[in-house]
Amino acid sequence: MTTKKRAAKGSSKVSHETAMKVATNMKAAPKQRVKAMAQSPLAVCETDDNLQAILAVVRNKEESVHVRLAAMDTLATAAFSAVKFASCRNDYIATLREVTDDPNPEIRETALGALAGERDPFVQKKVLEGLKNPEKALVPPDKALQLLSYDVHTEAYAVARDIVNTPPNDNAKTAALRLLAADAKSAPLFEKLLRDKDEKREVRQLSASALNALNPDKLQEHAKEMLLDDSEYEDIQATSLTALKRFGDEEEVSKDKALLKSINRLSTNAKSAKYKKSAKQFLERYDKKEEKEK
Repeated sequence: MTTKKRAAKGSSKVSHETAMKVATNMKAAPKQRVKAMAQSPLAVCETDDNLQAILAVVRNKEESVHVRLAAMDTLATAAFSAVKFASCRNDYIATLREVTDDPNPEIRETALGALAGERDPFVQKKVLEGLKNPEKALVPPDKALQLLSYDVHTEAYAVARDIVNTPPNDNAKTAALRLLAADAKSAPLFEKLLRDKDEKREVRQLSASALNALNPDKLQEHAKEMLLDDSEYEDIQATSLTALKRFGDEEEVSKDKALLKSINRLSTNAKSAKYKKSAKQFLERYDKKEEKEK
């Protein structure tokens, strides 16, 4: 039994080593190499030769992009084993840094994403440079902001606010707002966006969510005001209703007759059956409360 186990273990090791040889062989077909890459993570740090061979694939601009990306995936999988990969990590990080300015955008994004996962300060520096000076950008603004969210520093918030004020596109603005959702100083910005009827609905909904985390009391104030505003959009009123339902002061709401009257109008006049139902359920909660108190 023991002999069989040892034989199986030895066979497995040979299979990983064989896969590594195919994966790093430029003469093999790309499909074969990509398949072999998936079987190679356990062999990456077995020897320095293995490590250097697969790092060479990542760096080689003459290689198929699919093969290079597969090599990066193999390294990322191997890196999950922190103890076993420790001796390989420095070379791995150095190679990722080297390909962050690769001509291929997929290689650049994958390298930057892996470095961001490693909390490498190199990413912050490069990405912030690109956001401040688009000519130096390694990735699109929205992707850059996502990378910054791995390890946010004060400077990133300042850049994100600039992007919200003068966005290069809608995706970048949304990504900047998602980043700022963790910044307490941005609460006033989210208040402003929430109440701006000219803003896109997605931005206003995102602002409500961010404000709920940053300053829930302010969200309650705005929620009441938006529910009292007959010219407000239904979906925004529905969001306000949800905020009051989850976090509002029941006693305060029950005494606010004007607010309840406005919610009653929503339950009757809303074009969306979903919003009508939500408003009715909200009112039923307070009807039951009044019955208990009588």
